[in-house]
Amino acid sequence: MAAKNYIILRMFALLATALPAASSIKFSYPAVFNFGDSNSDTGELGAGLGFNLPLPYGQTYFNPPSSSGRASDGRLIVDFLMNAMQLPFLNAYLDSVGLPIFKKGCNFAAAGSTILPATATSISPFSFGVQVSQFFRFKAKVLELLARGRSFPKYLPAEVFFAKGLYMFDIGQNDLAGAFYSKSLDQILASIPMILTEFETGIKRLYDQGGRNFWIHNTGPLGCLTQNVAKFGTDPSKLDEQGCVSDHNQAAKLFNLQLHALTKKLQGQYSDASVIYVDIFSIKSELISNYSKNGFEQPIMACCGYGGPPLNYDSQITCGQTKTLNGTTVTAKGCTDSSDYISWDGIHYTEAANQFVSSKILTGKYSDPPFADKMPFLLKLKF
Repeated sequence: MAAKNYIILRMFALLATALPAASSIKFSYPAVFNFGDSNSDTGELGAGLGFNLPLPYGQTYFNPPSSSGRASDGRLIVDFLMNAMQLPFLNAYLDSVGLPIFKKGCNFAAAGSTILPATATSISPFSFGVQVSQFFRFKAKVLELLARGRSFPKYLPAEVFFAKGLYMFDIGQNDLAGAFYSKSLDQILASIPMILTEFETGIKRLYDQGGRNFWIHNTGPLGCLTQNVAKFGTDPSKLDEQGCVSDHNQAAKLFNLQLHALTKKLQGQYSDASVIYVDIFSIKSELISNYSKNGFEQPIMACCGYGGPPLNYDSQITCGQTKTLNGTTVTAKGCTDSSDYISWDGIHYTEAANQFVSSKILTGKYSDPPFADKMPFLLKLKF
């Protein structure tokens, strides 16, 4: 796609979302504290386990790319939301190098994390409960340092920010997607209440510590991730009309239904708090279903991978890796123009897709309760 045509299509797609919403929830916070998985990890897992994502990760936006720590070619949804709130990108809690500034918040999200406690085989040891505990340690240390005075207030959030700040959550995808490798669909569906009980416990802990503004993303259409199509979609009867794995999307829908019910419960239980549910599933499903209208050329095939069409995904070699397969040395390379693709590496979205999702979120109409649309949010998104 020519750059000029891409920009025009993407601008029309974003502006088309600027429909008035029905409420007046304030979208202005002094700080953001984020919890989640790779959808919003800005370097936590890499810092915690001591690795850098290889090129071409980060190449679209960050310089040097290796500094991004993000599982994408560029910015994530959380980055665009921070930009919309006129706040700086969030530093990862464990990233202590490079003079991180936590004045406007902190990111505890780590790739591979689950809501349920991690096990010995988990990709990430930083499950939701651990992330909440990390926040408590962070808060206690901040208050201790602020009490000393000196120059600490320049780098750390004020005490009042913990009560007035926004607590964002995007987690649960790995609890479901990972379970399909060892459990039946019925077993996975039966486990959802237990997963959400763990999530509710974490929210309660944060509320008891003074958190009052909660922003909860549901999970996206897992069956449309290239990785899952490659592994579980070899039988065409398992796919829906979009080419996505039906069982995975069924699990995501039930998870979201019960998560929505939980947020309604929390809204009634915590009358002095703001609890907002954001329907990421609908946004991403609409993006995939109408990918061409939204300015994309590839709805499921990965931009960065190996194997070529139709999926360009091989579980033996991940984006940026060079390996010997069947006696031949091969590299999983990035595509020429990532803005043509929704999927970056078969699991995560491209910056262009993340930007689209963010623009939809900022209309407010995918939230319950909805918040007031303000056009400056859209205008501040950087093309």
